[in-house]
Amino acid sequence: MGKKQKKPGKGKEKTERKTAKAEEKRGRRESKKISQEDDIDAILASIQKEEAKKKEVHVEENVPAPSLRSNCSLNVNPMKETELILHGGEFYNGNKTFVYGDLYRYNVEKREWKLVSSPNSPPPRSAHQAVAWKNHLYLFGGEFTSPNQERFHHYKDFWMLDLVSNQWEQISLKGCPSARSGHRMVIYKHKLIVFGGFYDTLREVRYYNDLHVFDLDQFKWQEIKPKLGSLWPSARSGFQFFVFQDEIFLYGGYSKECDKNSSEKGIVHSDLWSLDPKTWEWSKVKKIGMPPGPRSGFSMCVHKKRALLFGGVVDMEVEGDNLWSLFLNEIYGFQLDNHRWYPLELRKEKSTKDKAKGSKKTVQQDDTLLNGNKDPVDNLENSEPDREVPLGVESDFVELSINSYSQQKLDRGNIGSNKQACIESEVVKPCGRINACVAVARDTLYLYGGMMELKDREITLDDLYTLDLSKLDEWKCIIPASESEWLEVSEDEDEECSEDEDENDSGSDDAETDDDDDDDDDDELEVRGDEKNTLGMESAVALIRGETKNLRRKEKRARIEQIRANLGLSDSQRTPMPGESLRDFYKRTSMYWQMAAHEHTQHTGKELRKDGFDLAEGRYKELLPILEELAKLEAEQKAEEEIQETSSRKQGNRKTKNRVSNSLHAPL
Repeated sequence: MGKKQKKPGKGKEKTERKTAKAEEKRGRRESKKISQEDDIDAILASIQKEEAKKKEVHVEENVPAPSLRSNCSLNVNPMKETELILHGGEFYNGNKTFVYGDLYRYNVEKREWKLVSSPNSPPPRSAHQAVAWKNHLYLFGGEFTSPNQERFHHYKDFWMLDLVSNQWEQISLKGCPSARSGHRMVIYKHKLIVFGGFYDTLREVRYYNDLHVFDLDQFKWQEIKPKLGSLWPSARSGFQFFVFQDEIFLYGGYSKECDKNSSEKGIVHSDLWSLDPKTWEWSKVKKIGMPPGPRSGFSMCVHKKRALLFGGVVDMEVEGDNLWSLFLNEIYGFQLDNHRWYPLELRKEKSTKDKAKGSKKTVQQDDTLLNGNKDPVDNLENSEPDREVPLGVESDFVELSINSYSQQKLDRGNIGSNKQACIESEVVKPCGRINACVAVARDTLYLYGGMMELKDREITLDDLYTLDLSKLDEWKCIIPASESEWLEVSEDEDEECSEDEDENDSGSDDAETDDDDDDDDDDELEVRGDEKNTLGMESAVALIRGETKNLRRKEKRARIEQIRANLGLSDSQRTPMPGESLRDFYKRTSMYWQMAAHEHTQHTGKELRKDGFDLAEGRYKELLPILEELAKLEAEQKAEEEIQETSSRKQGNRKTKNRVSNSLHAPL
């Protein structure tokens, strides 16, 4: 078959038209008079003027929870581990951006917020970094965004908060890192260590990979420069930085680079580095075990000998330049002593409601297992392999990320009045999100806020979850999420957004020509900034069941591989084989599940077998619907390939026959 003609408007003419339109729009913006509310210098000057009026520290007790925000900082008070300290952040409602500079202190035992107002406080910011040491909180950098997101101001100021007096003090010393946001800062002994970040000049975005150290004893900045020929991480922002003993780890991140056509492409990094704070030398760490797939916007924290990774987003290309955004709510563990990755499976006890619904036989079986009188595998012989249990407890695609949010918040109106919405649900689990705040104190993981997308809406979250890291059994919802405000843009703004999309699409035709070029480096993943949607478990099943029917074989094959990769289906230890029963699945993989359970509980014997079986059962039940749809899709694809192969063979036979016939009748 001949190559199909491109639709009108495609190709070189369309690219030139979009480029001209983008330049025209850029010219209008640059020549446009800055409105008063978008003049960053005027806004910050006004804020500074108001701050100057404050004469003393004021603490308001038992105030309402902070307003919706993302990219804030959350720290555990080192002097009182039952208190969390939240500062700054931003909120976008679809029309305007609001940036905050307020400071909250939250008592997790009393579940009460305090609002602290102090003279000489840092101006509002987001994407900054804050770390706590002894009786102080140290804060560096961040950014301020104008309400229309047209202009940005990056900070290079360095602040210290006295956690006893609530007094702020700005530390102005030579050698401070340049202005930036999206960087990371950790504390090692008496030193603050800052790495990376980015700086947006409107005309270009610069990413950094410089390393700065602030000595808290000498109060002195020092920049650590790479030695000639030494290994060094590439420039990036949004990575994770964490400390274990005398080793500092860096994982992931995001950056942009220009290709041969001077068009920008996003790079999601998934490389892992180790920094020796004694020699300031970097070394690349080989990923072993079962590491998470490439993602951006995830959060990490350290508990004892392991680091915990939560959430993030994966962009999946579906048709043309469309991207589906999959917001994750899974947890991965990274063993800090042997550098091994593994997915963390939470132990889930059956709810009272589930037990009441079960048959007498099922209850007896559960009691037998709980009492340790019979092996779970043997017990499965007389049980129903497909008895009803809550689906989607552990999977990347279980939504929870979409289903729980949309049902509990959008469909029910004001969620603020429904305080038991998440607590009464059969399975309590945070929805998938990016840029969530995480902190650990007293063997408890605290997860606050973040952001996700629902169709074309940005959903800013303000919920608070806890997870007992000594048990790793279940999430607890301490503060349910409020309803996120979203304003539709006006027609004029919508027209500008359309022009922006055209501008972004201008390089897509060039990008399509490179689709067949494979990149063997699994440490970096290209992301295209085109149309995004949100993908959950039901959406994934529907995607396979419905939309794939209209795809060509090559696209269908790519879709299967994408879903398999994002679900981790290549891992035979965590994935049932085609047609495999729950009993056979556990029997084949029992060693893996018992080892995973032992990581959490340290149980042995029959208790450990029961724990392992619970994990295997949850994984089996959650993957069943998606595996069935994938099997159908693969069968359809195989049938289509066989049909085409038969058709090609027949066509080849006809050509051979015609050639033979022509040769017989050709003149001699």
